[in-house]
Amino acid sequence: MLHIYCPHCGEYREEEEFHYAGEAHIARPADPNALSDAEWAEYLFMRKNVRGLHHEMWYHAAGCRKFFNATRHTVTYEIKETYKVDEQPQQGGQS
Repeated sequence: MLHIYCPHCGEYREEEEFHYAGEAHIARPADPNALSDAEWAEYLFMRKNVRGLHHEMWYHAAGCRKFFNATRHTVTYEIKETYKVDEQPQQGGQS
């Protein structure tokens, strides 16, 4: 079982309290109406599938109910760091 540190609560909690919310640091389109269907599909569905460090968004559903980011190794599942959504990661990796 993973123990995940919530940067909002300031403590480690069991993974059952959290939900994975997708890849972190995705640039949102400034004007979605200006995108073609292909560009919109690229934005909605195409995500990286990295082997190694990866930046992810998580949601603390059974706790503070806030989103945060985590840098996790996709092979070992080790979470290297967690940080608030408006912060930048200290660890490298692909976002």
